[in-house]
Amino acid sequence: MNAHDFNLASTALKALNSGALWVPDRALLCVSDLHLGKSERILRRGGSPLPPYETRDTLTRLAADLASTQARTVICLGDSFDDLGAAQALPEEEKQWITRLQAGRQWIWVEGNHDPGPIDMGGTHLAEYVDTPLIFRHIAEVGAIGEISGHYHPKVRLALRGRVISRPAFLFDQNRLIMPAYGTYTGGLDSRSPVFHPLMRPDACAVLTGRTAMAVPMPR
Repeated sequence: MNAHDFNLASTALKALNSGALWVPDRALLCVSDLHLGKSERILRRGGSPLPPYETRDTLTRLAADLASTQARTVICLGDSFDDLGAAQALPEEEKQWITRLQAGRQWIWVEGNHDPGPIDMGGTHLAEYVDTPLIFRHIAEVGAIGEISGHYHPKVRLALRGRVISRPAFLFDQNRLIMPAYGTYTGGLDSRSPVFHPLMRPDACAVLTGRTAMAVPMPR
């Protein structure tokens, strides 16, 4: 398991290079912003067609993380589907795949701004999930402590060995963690965006995803 270890609210966490968060003491895996069915939603709304493989790719990577961690609890931290229509339009094969991943596990769908309503796909549906001292919600709240959120799809751009790279990234400080988007077709918001200024402390760190989980001071 390739990961960066850190602590939040006295809880040991692992930022996996895949973009998932592993909480060993709770056997809990958290992923954010899967945006399943994005290609279907874009086409339905008249956008340019994308290869319709992102759901399978995202679920393949999620299945691999579940196999390696043997997680007993899974939290999908909002925007799990690109919208309710995308959830309803998932092929039956992919719906059954999700059902197989849920089997034998506590599965929690936290509501996001793209999927605020109930989804008929098993699991528990919550506005937010509290596992003291941690709180899991989709959008960060200023002043929160022990908060794990998503929504912003943070990315980090930096120069490495003479070239500029840009990768999805975890952002964390002593108060909170903002998760990268896990979905295959999701974009990202650069860590230098003013959106992050009121949320992240000056000493915040970033963990870049990719082949290895690489921790750096958060570019800002």
